Amino acid sequence: MSNPYRALQLRLLPQHARVGEPEGRVQGPLQMQQPAVLAMTDLRRVAAVAIHPDATLEAAQQRMVHAHVRMLLVTDSTDELLGLLTSRDLLGEAPIRVAVEDGLGRDQVPVSRVMVPRQRIQVLDWDEVQHASIGDIVCTLRQSGRQHALVVQQGQPARVCGIFSATQIGRLLGVAVEASDKPQSFAEVEHLLASS
Repeated sequence: MSNPYRALQLRLLPQHARVGEPEGRVQGPLQMQQPAVLAMTDLRRVAAVAIHPDATLEAAQQRMVHAHVRMLLVTDSTDELLGLLTSRDLLGEAPIRVAVEDGLGRDQVPVSRVMVPRQRIQVLDWDEVQHASIGDIVCTLRQSGRQHALVVQQGQPARVCGIFSATQIGRLLGVAVEASDKPQSFAEVEHLLASS
């Protein structure tokens, strides 16, 4: 059986992209062939979970726990997106390495020293996402080995208008959707898609 879904093109986050404003939220259960926007956390409807780059990793971890998320947007006082911080970043080697280099306790390391900087963030384009299926997003996450994908609406300035989370998509579909550290084979993606 051939894979009916396609991976969307990831692009670099535009400079000075801002985080969108809240408006509401959509719930499941959903199916793979349904529109991708149904599985997207729409930041024009739901407030983004963000943190300042000067906050400590301890504060970031607490924010993730209280908000029940695995990724924080790192923003400045004007809501410009400066980077991302994931639970993987918190649990990886970087916090320990930075703590040793800076002579700090691990929990006192600033978010800015561990986050993925804006220049390295790849995003999906809103215009393409509007014509994609949930299966396309699952394929994109699996192929890229990522747990999350940001969606950007072009403009002056560009706006981060949505987030796809493998965990959230899995909940909405009623199946596990896991992205690993390494991109998966098409056979594994086909097996995941066939089981949904």
